[in-house]
Amino acid sequence: MKNTNKWTLRDAILLAMIGIIFSVIYFLMDPVYQVLTGAFAAVGLQAFTGSFTIGVWMMAGPLAAYILKKPGTALLAEMIGAAGEMFMGGYWGVATLLSGLIQGAGSELGFTLTGYKNWKNGLWLSTLTGTVVTFIWNLYHSGYINYSIPMMAALFVVRYLSIFFFGGVLVNWIEKLLDRSHFMSPVEEAE
Repeated sequence: MKNTNKWTLRDAILLAMIGIIFSVIYFLMDPVYQVLTGAFAAVGLQAFTGSFTIGVWMMAGPLAAYILKKPGTALLAEMIGAAGEMFMGGYWGVATLLSGLIQGAGSELGFTLTGYKNWKNGLWLSTLTGTVVTFIWNLYHSGYINYSIPMMAALFVVRYLSIFFFGGVLVNWIEKLLDRSHFMSPVEEAE
């Protein structure tokens, strides 16, 4: 797909669809998160729940950016997904918007650092920047700062692997499937 910063109605609809689809996925992840928290708490590792599952919550942004190839799409898609999750009655209420903002900004940063010129490198870089930005947030918000260095390192590695798999490998795979289906092929405009 040709890289252009000009938005079309098709781009806006696709961005909205990605955000809405992922808002449903995010909402469905809420009870999964709670069950995993209980399971990890039984062995004293509940702090790993967020790091283990965050990759799912960070798929909309990289997918939108990688498919649409427009600046700002990672942030917008995550915000739409977060808003949808919140309006469906997600567990975290309005705080979901803050999480969407932080996760979207983390993903967007990876694409930004490539100057929005190399989208494939931006995708892989977004897995790292998303990990760093969300981890810094959790240092204070979730109290990770109080853990030992080895525990923080383990949380970081698990978080990165989750985001790398869901926000990198799976997003790349979905984009390849869409490319093979010619879903993103240019549409001839009527005159």
